[in-house]
Amino acid sequence: MIETRNALIVGAGAGLSASLARKARAEGIMPLLAARNTEKLGELVGEVEGDAHSCDVTDPDQVKALLEWATTTYGVPELVVFNASSRVRGASAEIDPIAVKDAITITAYGGFLVGQAAAQAMLPRGSGSIFFTGASASVKGYVNSATFAMGKFGLRGMAQSMARELAPQGIHVGHFIIDGSISKVRPVATHELDPDAIAASYFHVHNQPKSAWTWEMELRPFVENF
Repeated sequence: MIETRNALIVGAGAGLSASLARKARAEGIMPLLAARNTEKLGELVGEVEGDAHSCDVTDPDQVKALLEWATTTYGVPELVVFNASSRVRGASAEIDPIAVKDAITITAYGGFLVGQAAAQAMLPRGSGSIFFTGASASVKGYVNSATFAMGKFGLRGMAQSMARELAPQGIHVGHFIIDGSISKVRPVATHELDPDAIAASYFHVHNQPKSAWTWEMELRPFVENF
């Protein structure tokens, strides 16, 4: 196997994940995309000259197999981005508790499984970045959004712990608070975030010198309230 610079984007789809894949290719890094349904990724994979692998982030065996596929086929990723999440909208007194459990499992436990597998792959090499996509719900709960807040609060706490554990061992862990709606169309509306601009920020953090690492970044359009 000839090792190839690669970035693994988990929870891939349209929007931010697609922008991350395009930015990776522009940086000379092969984009590897993971999602439960890889059929939806065919056009994007062709565009960025990448590859795709199916994975349920709540299944430890599938997450382990995903990292094994990436490392044995292309080499240990230099960047792994966890971009999967789920939410159940509704009043806390009324929402389905099983649906809540499933959503939190995807958002928080899935993040842990991917982060753990990425760390295990990167630690022998002593380098790499593991990034987690958060939201304003990572730091404040909203009405009818308790499920999303629980998942994103958990993901943020885990990312902070991992950053403290892994930074001394050469692994750069980052958490990104996306405070606002990500645009799905062009031109981007004033009140929305441009996914290409977000992707540029992710890679700016990935390329930071070790002497000035960022563990968390907040991103919002200039009209968004703090």
